[in-house]
Amino acid sequence: MLAEQGLIGYHDNVAEENNAIMGKKIFFVHPSTFVQNDIISELAQQEHEVYIIKDEEKLKKVLGNYPGSIVFASIDEALSAKKWEEWVRSVMGSEATKSIQLGVLSNTSNEDSKRLYMSTLKVHCGFITVKGEKTKVLNNMLDILKSADAKGRRKYIRADTRGETMTTINVPVNTSFITGEIQDISVVGLSCVFPEDPEFSKNSLLSDLQIKLQSSLIKAEAIVFGSRMDEANKEYVLIFTQKVDPSVKAKIRTYIQKNLQHKMDAELK
Repeated sequence: MLAEQGLIGYHDNVAEENNAIMGKKIFFVHPSTFVQNDIISELAQQEHEVYIIKDEEKLKKVLGNYPGSIVFASIDEALSAKKWEEWVRSVMGSEATKSIQLGVLSNTSNEDSKRLYMSTLKVHCGFITVKGEKTKVLNNMLDILKSADAKGRRKYIRADTRGETMTTINVPVNTSFITGEIQDISVVGLSCVFPEDPEFSKNSLLSDLQIKLQSSLIKAEAIVFGSRMDEANKEYVLIFTQKVDPSVKAKIRTYIQKNLQHKMDAELK
């Protein structure tokens, strides 16, 4: 028993350290249309790792894999008030999910509900009224996430795209283009491999890049930061220049959020 407790403590410490470095996953359970379209999408643009969850029981089964994560439950949606209370109690009371930081979203300022979740259950991330001006709600959410240290020391979210055939980069070389596979990407840059080594030199400027992120095609400019061997291939690390348009960065963030959501959906099945 002592050994088991020690092991649990060890895993908790590892999770805390990982969250401090990489940030925390933020799950929105049964978000309203307003929250999904106006708040979650904006949080993704602010480099938060957000997920939309439509099955609270499946989420509960995997939450133990992500200790210290943040969960916002939209208590006006999908379930009855009693069922939401039971679900929140079960998450907070389970050994596997006791480290989860819970918050509640509501379209109203019902005092009984607020008293239940704030005073009785003592949810960690507050009772947030998501009605009214978008900017006010968003700023409130950002303040709560900052207090919860949601980003940790991580500044940018990165998506691992290895094995995705529709995530490619075209680089002009002489009079033609060469196509490479993107290995991972953030708004700062990407890494990629090519069927044949183009032998880019460090600090060289690559202009007129065509980056395909599934159905989205964007153009960018990058500097070759360096290279490293990835098994048999040379993997190049490219850093975007200041010329990259903000709209391009917005598309990259949107793609990353969809990429991460797709992987989480697969895990929940």
